[in-house]
Amino acid sequence: MNSNFFCFIRGLAMKAIRVHTFGGPEVLKVETDVPIPVHTESQVLIRVGSAGVNPVDTYIRMGLFAQLPTLPYIPGRDGAGTIEKIGSEVDNLKVGDRIFFSGASGSYAEYVACESHSVFRLADRLSFAQGAALGVPYFTAYRAIFIKGKAKAGDRVLVHGASGAVGLAACQIAKAHGMTVVGTAGTPQGMELVKNNGAHLVYNHREKGYLEQAAEAVGGDGFDVIIENASDINLGSDLTVIGPGARVVIVGNRGNVEISPRFLMTEEASIVGCALFRSTPEEWRQTAAAVVAGVEMGFLTPFIDKEYPMESVQEAHANVLSHEGGSRGKLVLTMT
Repeated sequence: MNSNFFCFIRGLAMKAIRVHTFGGPEVLKVETDVPIPVHTESQVLIRVGSAGVNPVDTYIRMGLFAQLPTLPYIPGRDGAGTIEKIGSEVDNLKVGDRIFFSGASGSYAEYVACESHSVFRLADRLSFAQGAALGVPYFTAYRAIFIKGKAKAGDRVLVHGASGAVGLAACQIAKAHGMTVVGTAGTPQGMELVKNNGAHLVYNHREKGYLEQAAEAVGGDGFDVIIENASDINLGSDLTVIGPGARVVIVGNRGNVEISPRFLMTEEASIVGCALFRSTPEEWRQTAAAVVAGVEMGFLTPFIDKEYPMESVQEAHANVLSHEGGSRGKLVLTMT
């Protein structure tokens, strides 16, 4: 007897993680009587196999994000699974397709409704867990490199915090597009992972003088683009290794930092923020097309650090920020 029948006899209810008040990981509660969402004519209903756990999910949960949902809400923006139902206006997908999605609302659940323009077929070579690692990390990395960083083939790119999900995605994308890629990590295991995912050179950001060594290794004239995942820690020192017209793209930040604008003046460089939710429809289409093509061609492959059952969501949220032992790829929740 299939799962749809059980959903029917339970009154169209599903298991999901819900938040009733903003706060720490303890506010994440697994509930079994959550109504299955009703998809619109432009949406598809997805049976979620895995959902991505992203730092932004924790900022929203704590009430610290620019755009906050109405309480109670189901966290999660990306994931992978199988299409259960489609709206009458959807003509590019069909029931039964293996897909990944990004930009949905409420992926920490057995089912989610998502606009069809944010749903993409998942390559057979990738698991649902890997599919759940494509949305936020790879879309963010592409946006940071090309749309905000204006990078091009031949550029020297520094990825700070390269062993995390966005960092690894950035290394793979930059390498595939002909850039010289330098990554940083904080452990030998993280450094090896970065090296295996596209970086030409890798440095331990815990070692003194590593930035100067990195800049010298790529010619001594500074980096053209810096992808910064921990700007509150690194931004001041980043500005000492920028080249003429460089772009420092802020992807991650957890506090204030003091910098000297003189470095920017001297190199006529710029600091630019990167927020995936600011994507225009055209930027979204561009990003999605590039990521899907990269997956299909085989040069984009997510690395999964750990999979958690739904019941361990509090642990997953604690770990996605703590990075005990160093950040290494993506954390995901398994829904089945």
